[in-house]
Amino acid sequence: MRLALLPLVAALTSRVAAVGVVGAAEGFAHGVTGGGSATPVYPSTTDELVSYLTDDEARVIILNKEFDFTGTEGTVTEDGCRPASNTCGSSGQDAINEAEWCTNGNAGDGSTTISVTYDKAAILGISVGSNKSLVGEGTKGVIRGKGLRMVSGASNIIIQNIHITELNPQYIWGGDALTVNDADLIWIDHVKISLIGRQMFVAGTEASNRVTISYCEFDGNTSWSASCDGHHYWSVYLLGSNDLITMQGNYLHHLSGRAPKVGSNTLLHFVNNYHYANTGHAFDVMSSNANVLIEGNVFQNVDTVLLENKGQVFAAPSASSNSACESYLGHTCQANSFGSSGTLTGTDTGFLSSFSGKNVASASAASAVSTASAGVGVVA
Repeated sequence: MRLALLPLVAALTSRVAAVGVVGAAEGFAHGVTGGGSATPVYPSTTDELVSYLTDDEARVIILNKEFDFTGTEGTVTEDGCRPASNTCGSSGQDAINEAEWCTNGNAGDGSTTISVTYDKAAILGISVGSNKSLVGEGTKGVIRGKGLRMVSGASNIIIQNIHITELNPQYIWGGDALTVNDADLIWIDHVKISLIGRQMFVAGTEASNRVTISYCEFDGNTSWSASCDGHHYWSVYLLGSNDLITMQGNYLHHLSGRAPKVGSNTLLHFVNNYHYANTGHAFDVMSSNANVLIEGNVFQNVDTVLLENKGQVFAAPSASSNSACESYLGHTCQANSFGSSGTLTGTDTGFLSSFSGKNVASASAASAVSTASAGVGVVA
């Protein structure tokens, strides 16, 4: 009997050994370990998931089902607004009056006050504690109706292979999917984000040191579009304050703005991403001390690749400039590829010295970039 059980025991042991994070982070978050070798836990309720994410223990948290937070904190009905930008009525985005956005002029001339009803759980995400790995199993790991926040000194966190969706998508200020602020060593990998009211990813005004966002899918398809074309506007907002952010291998599609918007003191390495069907702008570099290296990316059907550049941008490698790439990044910078898209300029090389001594993601030629490796269920 014992001998007959050996193959089963061996199979179970192999399965347990395989549970958890796959691969390792490249770029600025290289070396992140998350929950490390902690025994995997499988939450069964939303309360249990929140408990595991917020406690002080090192955790490897496996999601093998959907966790639906909609309705768990009730709904709110109050005055919001229809901003002037919403010229398409019910197929556009109205707004919650968060931070007095409707009443401080941001809604634009001609905005009107309307009643809005929204799900409260989506407004503020779960605050994730340090030393956590949150990993989805196959395509089962879904968090509906609530985002995740890595804030207030949190560090050493891995979020991999989960889908965050349905955060009041009909409303501006309906909720952010992923927030990083005053945090360090954060790796967000193979995550899908869809149907979000506000930002898909936001780095706040306090320093967020060493962040890598890799092989994620930013899905902008929506029935409530701020740009009235079925594309999501609020995409990736990097406010910076000594932020180090690598974006590598991501698939950003059906967006119309802020993809990304880069401000303050951010050093961004945007490498080997695939930008598709953006009807507005991709990059908006809004601050004089924002530094952005854009290499090896594919821009297909992107109307405006760079809206404004008030900072330092390098996006046009040449024989002469590649000596700086080799010196500070350890590789030859790769040219970007454009199809039915606007142009991208940027020849500043002075800031490339900021990469010296830091972990830098590798770069492939744009011709090797594919959407097949991004999103959930394809972790290799």
